[in-house]
Amino acid sequence: MISKKIATRVLEQCLITGGDFAEIFEEDCINNNLSLIDSKIENVLGGRTYGIGIRIFKGFNSVYAYTNDNSLQSMLDTAYKAALALGQVTNEEKIIVLNNCKRTTNINPIKLNPSSVDYQHKINVMKTAYKSAKDYSSDISQVSVNYLDKEQNVLIANTEGLYTEDKRVRTRLSITSVASKGNENQTGHEGPGACKGFELFEDIDPEYYGKEASRVAYTMLNAKNCPAGQMAVAIDNGFGGVIFHEACGHSLEATAVAKGNSVFTDKIGQQIASAKVTAVDDGTIYNHWGSANIDDEGTPTQKNVLIENGVLKSYMVDKLNGRRMKTSSTGSSRRQSYKFAPTSRMTNTFIAAGTDKTEDIIKSIDNGLYAKKMGGGSVNPVTGEFNFAVAEGYLVKNGEIKEAVRGASLIGKGSEVLMNIDMVGDNLAQAQGMCGSVSGSIPTNVGQPMIRVKEITVGGRSEE
Repeated sequence: MISKKIATRVLEQCLITGGDFAEIFEEDCINNNLSLIDSKIENVLGGRTYGIGIRIFKGFNSVYAYTNDNSLQSMLDTAYKAALALGQVTNEEKIIVLNNCKRTTNINPIKLNPSSVDYQHKINVMKTAYKSAKDYSSDISQVSVNYLDKEQNVLIANTEGLYTEDKRVRTRLSITSVASKGNENQTGHEGPGACKGFELFEDIDPEYYGKEASRVAYTMLNAKNCPAGQMAVAIDNGFGGVIFHEACGHSLEATAVAKGNSVFTDKIGQQIASAKVTAVDDGTIYNHWGSANIDDEGTPTQKNVLIENGVLKSYMVDKLNGRRMKTSSTGSSRRQSYKFAPTSRMTNTFIAAGTDKTEDIIKSIDNGLYAKKMGGGSVNPVTGEFNFAVAEGYLVKNGEIKEAVRGASLIGKGSEVLMNIDMVGDNLAQAQGMCGSVSGSIPTNVGQPMIRVKEITVGGRSEE
């Protein structure tokens, strides 16, 4: 990684047109990605990416440039061109001293670095998951398994004197099963992952996740169509938290809040949710998929209580939007790679555990839906209006879970759903996903215990 001496020269070049802050983000990344379809390895891709991003602030204006040439001249040229985008060269000389040389505290210890593991061991994990999924039922027509690991080494230096390094290692397994009958196909998916090395597979069972993907596909293949209407819905733990993540979480990022593009702008201290709801974004949870020692601006990650007993307490804030909002960074600045300028993003975001029992939540529903697993959806980030597919659902009648239903979707507005959560279970769980936004695609956890939304629009389809 580049030395303090070189970083200092580049940062000083960044300020030649009157900029008041500059930052260097250097990244050296090793990726491995393997895919298996119908018992055959389709792809084995390994690669290394390297680059340096340079960002400059001048008031509320910002410019970002990058290069994959780490020669001093290339970095100076990149800094010069970026600086010119913010004004004319001045005669003022600014001296930078990198005296804040932090050694990051590692909250994600790695026992077995994936780069030291032979490909055959990785393939064996994939085949175990594949066999479990394929053997579940003769109706399972196709199974695909993907394995990935990533080692990202970063160096961050800025004109506030920061000079620090960090290593991030992540490993993930993804299984998709397709169940078929005639012209009908249904899909199940599981994607466990963590900020861990290959020891991840000492903690999780690939056979279980393969079977679970096929169980969902098979169950939905034999389900009837879901009726539509307004009804009470119990949304299960784990990936059920994707609704909060998409419909509410993005609206609590300073990326939207600072520009007034959020329904929650200027609402700190106000009740925006049921008193049952406490929501947290926490990048400090050991070895979790969305965790990091520091964010991509070099600020230590932290536990941010976003909503406490229904009251809005804080936002997720990065340096630039923090300027606009006159508040400090919350360690929430993230980016996909050196090719993206960072901005405020979620890490591990979840609704905290409550005190209600899951069986009581189900018993409280006379006529409604149990959304056991959620799928993908779409959200308007300005209004919070969303439409999410239910990957696995069941009708609930007279307090009992009945027949499986497919084709269900949950339709609503994030701010309204928050107020309609009237029961929160005690079985908090988290699940892994990839989140896309203006700074690229990043790993995030979503989570919640089982919750009850007393009324929401359920989309369905009629029986043919």
